[in-house]
Amino acid sequence: MKTKKIACQATLDDDGRIFSQKFDEDTRISEFRQMVLDYYSRHGRPMPWRDTTDPYKILVSEIMLQQTQVERVLVKYPAFLSAFPDFSTLAQAPLADILTVWQGMGYNRRAISLQKCAQRVVNEYNGILPADVETLATFPGIGRATASSICAFAFNMPVVFIETNIRRVFIHFFFSDADRVNDTEILPLVEKALFNDNPRVWYWALMDLGTALKKIIANPNRKSAHYTKQAPFEGSDRRIRGRIIALLLATPNLTMDEIAATFTEDPDRILRIVKALESEEFIRCSKNHYSVAS
Repeated sequence: MKTKKIACQATLDDDGRIFSQKFDEDTRISEFRQMVLDYYSRHGRPMPWRDTTDPYKILVSEIMLQQTQVERVLVKYPAFLSAFPDFSTLAQAPLADILTVWQGMGYNRRAISLQKCAQRVVNEYNGILPADVETLATFPGIGRATASSICAFAFNMPVVFIETNIRRVFIHFFFSDADRVNDTEILPLVEKALFNDNPRVWYWALMDLGTALKKIIANPNRKSAHYTKQAPFEGSDRRIRGRIIALLLATPNLTMDEIAATFTEDPDRILRIVKALESEEFIRCSKNHYSVAS
């Protein structure tokens, strides 16, 4: 990799304000690492999933945190664990019960994936989550980044991965003058900076710093070649999908006409979404009446 000058905020005051200085990435990576760890020692956020190394609880938190704000997960996480405390309980639970507890999280497909993960752990791995990135990456709803984060947080493995907040930190500190940054440029730096003595704490620190940066500067992730702006939720198919599931959880065995009558949107659009939910096994149809799949 070509050596470059980088704008790195190497020290922080007690209020978390950041001072900048220039340094060479090849000779000062240790200072960057120490700055990140110092930030976490003073400003790290308490999270319930940081108080456990239980692989099941870590898996639940990582699936929940996909595309969902931490504040919402903080509310739903303890309720979900109370209802489904382990792999076996979740694997055997009726889908309607899982979706009922999941309501408010959005992206209901994750709840189905989470149950399928639990079923696979129970049926194929004797109830023990595999401590292997390649294996976990084959689980439903788990890509390589999530598999890596699970291995880091549950097993303290020195894996190398990127997610939104990590990307934000590295782009801000190492690519301040760039217009477009690919993850292939970031990954070598993530590997080089990795705090091998405690990868779990290191990634917590990066994520907390990334969250803090988001609040005080223009989003560096807009420079990422992988950046996409999420479509508005209001009026989207995703919102209608959630409303249909919520309706059928509250009132099972509705006909297509009864479902459509509760919406102001075009009935053909509602029919299309209902059929998609049925094909994805969220809901089932029996004698022209729809309910959440069991």
